[in-house]
Amino acid sequence: MMQKKIIHGFHAVTARLRRFPDSVLELYVSSERTDPRMKDLLKAAKDADQKVTPMSADRLDGIAGHVRHQGVAAMIDTEKSYLSIEDVLDDLDEPAFLLILDGITDPHNLGACLRVADAMGVHAVIAPKDKCVGINATVSKVACGAAEVVPYVMVTNLARTIRDLKERGIWIVGTDAEGSCDLYSYGQTGPIAWVLGNEGDGMRRLTRELCDTLVSIPMFGSVESLNVSVATGIVLSESRRQRLAEKKAK
Repeated sequence: MMQKKIIHGFHAVTARLRRFPDSVLELYVSSERTDPRMKDLLKAAKDADQKVTPMSADRLDGIAGHVRHQGVAAMIDTEKSYLSIEDVLDDLDEPAFLLILDGITDPHNLGACLRVADAMGVHAVIAPKDKCVGINATVSKVACGAAEVVPYVMVTNLARTIRDLKERGIWIVGTDAEGSCDLYSYGQTGPIAWVLGNEGDGMRRLTRELCDTLVSIPMFGSVESLNVSVATGIVLSESRRQRLAEKKAK
């Protein structure tokens, strides 16, 4: 049986059109957007021989579920697609901003991580296929729509994927209480992949060894550690803050 769902946002829809055009059942765009980014998407749709349905912003809001869709949404058949990290990276027009979750097993934590990743504009979330919860109904509910928007890439070999990201010039940064520098003094405006580990044990040994840098989150109260989704929110928001500050300074 066909498994349908709505995806939205330029990254998700453009990657789908270019890599898995036969999975796109219907494509909806805002009739009010005529900027270069929309023109690029329309070209991708034409190349994929995909019919486009222009519509008002209000109608598109209803189809997309009243989320931040950027003026584009698509109905897809999930059984005809598999999104790789290469699909995401090849479509970027800014430095990569990724989140790697090493073995998150709590669906509530994963859902919260996806929600904050969407809020902070993360391009993709990467996780190993083994010892990881994956996207289920609980994750989707906690994520409040983010599970359908943020590319969630599950990989067979996380260490190999990290090495591949390094070859693309992406800096791998892990979080650790004993990190060599603190979060707020570490520059984060270039291509970066944040790594956060399992709720109880943290990052696995090899994952930790593959990090280019270990950064600590300053703690000013009495607690000694943070929930993984809370830590994710802190590091991603600091990266976004630094990127916005750099953009304004130019």
